[in-house]
Formats: sequence, structure tokens, C-alpha cells
Amino acid sequence: MREPEIELLCSQLASYYVFPDTAAEIAKVLQSKLAEGAYATAADDQQFAQQVTEDLQSINGDKHLRLLYSEAEVEESDQESAWDPVAYKKEAEQDAFGIRKLERLEGNIGLLELSLLHDAEIATPAVTAAMNLIAHTNALIIDLRNNGGGDPHTVALICSYLFDEPVHLNDIYNRPEDKTHQFHTLPHVPGPKFGGKKPVYVLTSSRTFSGAEELSYNLQQTTRATLIGETTKGGAHPGDRYRVGPHLKSSIPNGRAINPISGTNWEGVGVVPDIKVDADKAFEVAYEKAKAKPSRP
Repeated sequence: MREPEIELLCSQLASYYVFPDTAAEIAKVLQSKLAEGAYATAADDQQFAQQVTEDLQSINGDKHLRLLYSEAEVEESDQESAWDPVAYKKEAEQDAFGIRKLERLEGNIGLLELSLLHDAEIATPAVTAAMNLIAHTNALIIDLRNNGGGDPHTVALICSYLFDEPVHLNDIYNRPEDKTHQFHTLPHVPGPKFGGKKPVYVLTSSRTFSGAEELSYNLQQTTRATLIGETTKGGAHPGDRYRVGPHLKSSIPNGRAINPISGTNWEGVGVVPDIKVDADKAFEVAYEKAKAKPSRP
């Protein structure tokens, strides 16, 4: 009954998953489960997606590797990707481009809370405005405790406001292209920078994921920020989404991050904070440190 979906999913794994050998192992698990009739008991597409996701992640625990249920119909198209840019743009606008909170706290401390790092193509004006507004604070707290990730170009944009000199931030190897893309701070950004001397604190939790982990990791590896909170979720494999059925689409990582300093990434282990505290106490710890530590001239 679920054979067409599983066959298509296995084909997508073979074509796109960043680790081909692992893709073959995962496909064997899915085909074995199908033969056993494990998926026939699923009451609906949503339950089926949950069951398949568990099996997709059973070999190497890749949290980006999922089968997603979509209440809205996933339309067929000539494009390989199931990404809907029109719907996404509307969603990003209604989400205020992921900017949850922007404040100047007592003591001239900046607070920037981000829930998502939306695509730089549409989020750059909002991110730029936010970074300009906190440019003249004495210290900055970036709250990523509830951030589910996003675009590495947006990560690079934010980082560009936090350094005075050019910095090589991250590399991402893309399997379908068989190319490695480098990400650097931008040579020029609109408006004033926060700069590279004043203290930056990044708040993390066990929910901090994907692109938010990259932002945390980049700033930690370059010693530009102090990370405070909990070890992050552990997903370093970006990817794309593909149609599997009218209400099903796969999330398949086709790339992997490679930090130029560590030579590795945070996949499966998360980003370990410099100061470990419960996530709900991270802000208080960061705020006290920000008030106590004067910025460098």
C-alpha cells in the first residue's frame, strides 16, 4: 500500500543524500520495514510520516532527514525541489523575518532574539535594520534558544556586523553539485556595524538547531562570542525538500558543514556552550556578564 512512496523516497536518498553509502543502508531499512508490513498500520499520512522519519534517522541519527506531512497539498511540478517560494515569502513576512525581539536594555545592552534565520534574499532588509539599531550598544546578547535554523547566507550577514576584519566563517559541501561553497563575512554591509571589539553573548538551548547552530559555532570558533546555555540539538547537514505524495515531502540533507578552524562540525554532538546553565537561566547570566564587562576601546 505504501510501496510507491517508499520507492520514491529511496530513489531520492540515492540521488541526493550527502552520504551515499549511508543512503543505501537507510534504504534497506525502509524496504525491510515495508516488506514486514510495518507501514500498513499507519492510520493516515501524518502517522506514516512519523513512522518513516524514525526509520530514516535510525542509522546515523541525522535530525535533518525526515518525511514531512503537509496539510496543504504538495503540488506536482517540473522542478525537483518541492520548495514553494511564494508561500515561503508570505510565511517569512508574517513571521517578521524571524526577529522575535529587539531591545536596548538598561546599561545600553542590546538584545536580539531570533526564531528563524530566513533566506537572505528576502530577510536582508529586516536583519540589516535590526543590526543597525543595536550597533551602538555596549554589549550584545543574541538569543537563539528557540531558533530552528535557516539560511547560511543570513548567518554570514549577521556575522558581518560583528567583525572588523574579513573572516572565513564556514564551508558547505554540496553532493549534487560536488562542490564546496565558502562563506565569508561580507566586504561591505549597509549602515553601522556593532563591530569586532565589544562583547557578544549567544544564548543556546537543546532546541537550537541547524543554521542557528552554525551561527553559534562560527562565533565560538572565532572566539568572537561567549556561548551561554545548553548544548544544541546537533544538525549540521543542510538540504532540500522533495515531493513524495500529495501531502508528503521528504527533507533530505544534500550537504555538510565544514568549519575552517575545527575542520569538522556539530552534527550529532551539538554546539557545547562555554558556560553551561539551564536554558531558562541563560539570559540572566549573560545580562549580568554584559553589564559587568566594559567593551574594549
